Amino acid sequence: MPTVSRAAVAAPSPPRTCGKHLISQNKLSAFRPYPGFRYTERLAPWGDVRDVMNDEPPSSGVPAPRGWLDRLGHMISGDARNRVELLEELHTAHANGLISADTLAMVEGAINVSDQQVSDVMVPSSQMVTVPVNADIRQVLQLMIESGHSRFPVTGEHRDEVLGILLAKDLLPCLADQEMPCSIAELIRPVSLIPESKPLNLLLKEFRTRRSHMAVVIDEYGGVSGLVTIEDVLEVIVGEIDDEHDDEANPDQHIRAEASGGYSVDAITPIGEFNQRFSCRVSDEEFDTVGGMVTSAFGHVPSTGEEIESEGFHILVTQADARRVQQVLVRPLSGNAA
Repeated sequence: MPTVSRAAVAAPSPPRTCGKHLISQNKLSAFRPYPGFRYTERLAPWGDVRDVMNDEPPSSGVPAPRGWLDRLGHMISGDARNRVELLEELHTAHANGLISADTLAMVEGAINVSDQQVSDVMVPSSQMVTVPVNADIRQVLQLMIESGHSRFPVTGEHRDEVLGILLAKDLLPCLADQEMPCSIAELIRPVSLIPESKPLNLLLKEFRTRRSHMAVVIDEYGGVSGLVTIEDVLEVIVGEIDDEHDDEANPDQHIRAEASGGYSVDAITPIGEFNQRFSCRVSDEEFDTVGGMVTSAFGHVPSTGEEIESEGFHILVTQADARRVQQVLVRPLSGNAA
């Protein structure tokens, strides 16, 4: 009986795959998934599926034009070269009617929020409404009603000594039970002290982590330079947020004409806005606001009811406290435009 070498024995055929044979390398190269998709060799056993997905004839070699969504997806997938390109795509989408102006502004705000610092949005210390730690509960209640705020920095002997934050809702038990002994010192909550240079995106993350809505801003010398709330940060992204305490008739006007004659001007009005409204040329080298201009003209912090003529205007102080001017009534003298 002739011997048969092992080499002559036919090797068993490989098991049949489910469906078609594995996809060929040529067809695999012709497969063009959506931008950003990446496959690995571990997908090779399912080559028949990709073969079915690639029933269309192969490309002629000329790349098909990509739509806006494809280009935006391509950049978001990690291939965007810079932020300018992304913003250009968003403006193109707005021009083509794919997104509204409000959506464009909101996305731009979210992208650019990391470029701004706390100093860009904070409320300056001169405009802070604070509560002395030794204040009477009824005095604090009156202050809350007048200001319309729900959170107040609590100060010690001076304004730079911020002890904590007082929430209006924490006073409710004291108001409900008149016999309950209450003191501001027992009701204050911890406060975050942050520098003026802190980026807004990091501040927003900190607000969310600590579940707080307000922080006190300090300068390089440790003095209080202002405060910032989570609303201030969100307004950078979504725009101005009005609440029930905002003036609906004149939400952004610092200068208002009075029926009795003259103009009511907020002390925080920038000199540039004042000059534009009255077509005058008040210098802003020594002061930035109308309050600074008035205080400089008097040579001291004036009291309510004091009057003076300066920069071509008759100025009457209508609101002021021991630290600053809050509002004035101005009447242009002869020769000044109104």
